[in-house]
Amino acid sequence: MTTTLIPGHCTMMATKQYVTSFGKDCAAGHYSDFLNVHLQLSSIGLGTFPGAPVDEVDAQYADIVTEALTHGLNVIDTGAHYRYGRSAAAVGAGVRRAIEAGVKREQMFLVSKGGFLSFRDGRPDDLAAWFKTEVVDKGLGRVEDLTQAHCISPEYIGFQLELSRQLMGVETLDAFLIDQPEVHIPTIGKDQLNRKLEKVFMVLEQAVKDKKLRYYGISTFNGFRVETDDPLFQSITSMQGHAEKAARAIWKDDQAKHQFKVVQMPFNQVMQEGFTRFSQTTGQGNIGSTIQAAHQLGVYLMASHTMFKGHLATQAMDPVIQTMPMLKNHAQRAIQFNRSTPGVGTTLVGISTPTHLQDALDVAHVAPLEKTVYLKMYQRTE
Repeated sequence: MTTTLIPGHCTMMATKQYVTSFGKDCAAGHYSDFLNVHLQLSSIGLGTFPGAPVDEVDAQYADIVTEALTHGLNVIDTGAHYRYGRSAAAVGAGVRRAIEAGVKREQMFLVSKGGFLSFRDGRPDDLAAWFKTEVVDKGLGRVEDLTQAHCISPEYIGFQLELSRQLMGVETLDAFLIDQPEVHIPTIGKDQLNRKLEKVFMVLEQAVKDKKLRYYGISTFNGFRVETDDPLFQSITSMQGHAEKAARAIWKDDQAKHQFKVVQMPFNQVMQEGFTRFSQTTGQGNIGSTIQAAHQLGVYLMASHTMFKGHLATQAMDPVIQTMPMLKNHAQRAIQFNRSTPGVGTTLVGISTPTHLQDALDVAHVAPLEKTVYLKMYQRTE
């Protein structure tokens, strides 16, 4: 790519200015505080996973990203493999247009992911042959690093980080997450996976050192939702321990602070485990839910699957309907449920059609539910 990469990364002062400019019509409580660096991040973020890999959807995504960024949503999430890399490129196009409209690069928080293979020309008929040509022969990984269509090697994750930066057109990503690393556990076991993750974290710490990245973490589907004795369970404290070792190795300093600061997990009215299942230890003898533990451990938690693959856009649980009769539809209730959850920093909504963006913007103009009102919804379902 010959396009000049956009410099900068999300900053505290810029996001504070964003709240009073592009976010001025959003309700009080719409922005979350990103840990001790105090970035002001919208409680609703834009996801870019859904949609066909066609030009029309690319154009829609670019429009949606621009519209979101200029109307108070400053968190944009994508992945190196989303729609064969087309989503990341569409995000880049939308970001450039938003910058032309006056939004600063420093006012937006841009997230990408790696792990699942990036099939730039569509999924190959012969995965093994493709993997040999595109990964093994290029020194990006070994056959034993592959499970299903997921590769966990430092070289491949480094490649996907670079691919994300180039496709999105930015010098520095605000966060890069390893997507669903737990898929490897049934094949190689948790200990082996964690050893691999530690090496991957070294690549990401190096990227932080090189100013290509600010923060990193993992995005799970099952890892943070299952019981502690489930083989797929992932511990945030354990991840931070591996990140600490990686940071010390890269920065050559026993006092080095790791940048494992962001996690994603599915959370919605149906998948409530992140809030209700007490499975994480926080290192002080305390046990809490993943959402509580993330907050206590200084990790920013983003909720994915807000719409439960679209189901919650057409139906909502009774307590949710009863609590939010004032909202226009079930999609808005699903968004409001998630972003009102204590401890959830940003809830991500996959939006590939412009009409659906309006629901997210409408909710941004409504204050999140009070904690007592929110908790009553759980009592009603008991």
